[in-house]
Amino acid sequence: MLGAVELLPGLVRAAAVDDDGQLRQLVERSFHADAGGADIEAVIADVAAQCFTFQRVRGIGIACPGLVDVHTGAIVELLDLPQLQGFPLSDVVAKHGRAPAVAEHRARLQAMGDRWFGQGRGRRSFASVTTGETLGVGILYDGQVIAPPGGRSGAHMIVAAEGEMCTCGSLGCWKTVATTAWLRRAATAAGLDGVTGLADLVRRPEPAAAAVLDRYADHLALGLINIQHLFAPGRFIVHGEARAAGQAFRDRIEDRLLAVTSWSAEAERPHLVVADVDEDVSALLGGAGLVLTRLG
Repeated sequence: MLGAVELLPGLVRAAAVDDDGQLRQLVERSFHADAGGADIEAVIADVAAQCFTFQRVRGIGIACPGLVDVHTGAIVELLDLPQLQGFPLSDVVAKHGRAPAVAEHRARLQAMGDRWFGQGRGRRSFASVTTGETLGVGILYDGQVIAPPGGRSGAHMIVAAEGEMCTCGSLGCWKTVATTAWLRRAATAAGLDGVTGLADLVRRPEPAAAAVLDRYADHLALGLINIQHLFAPGRFIVHGEARAAGQAFRDRIEDRLLAVTSWSAEAERPHLVVADVDEDVSALLGGAGLVLTRLG
């Protein structure tokens, strides 16, 4: 069995996964995002112990939503949980899970999950895209997940020279215009009440809803266009809200991607495909994929 742990603001999840990508055990526990580091450590330890005491695994891959030192497994930067800066995440999970543990940025792990268990199987290059409340892209390029030390998920690439202030302190990050938080604000400004997410908006018949959807598709396409220009992955595997929003919305994004990128006869035409795994398990499958990739 393969072990996987996902750390999120307010939630820790752990799973035992078989070689076919099926979850055989799942344990999760919530915590207050303002809790102290010692309290969060106790939750992580408890979840790991509960999940892996009776489901022995050969290794545990950990999905972290921020920067992590892949050699030591310590958290370098986690904007939503700053009290965990420097926290020895891999060591704690390994101790209580009783197996070797390695950690990586969540977006990269999602790409590993797609590579081993999803729409990226058998491919040399693709991009795995998270959409919704969070935003990120993991890239498999020529058979390797791109994972430079200090590299982020793409959510903080600058797409506007003068834009909104991001949680990272920069102006104009992709995250500020291409997440559900922006979508809710734009819908309210357009007089569309009761919109909590993309699924609500795609059902609205008003012209104002279509206008907001067009802007949102443009904003999501901004980051993907940059990635296509740099790495030409061709296939973009879509997770999260855009996965459930319907083909018409995804066509909006793909049309923009095709309009401003080019490819040679030898390159793959850029296109979007829907992830074939649920958002709730994509990072856990990525953790299992990290075990296969780094621990064998």
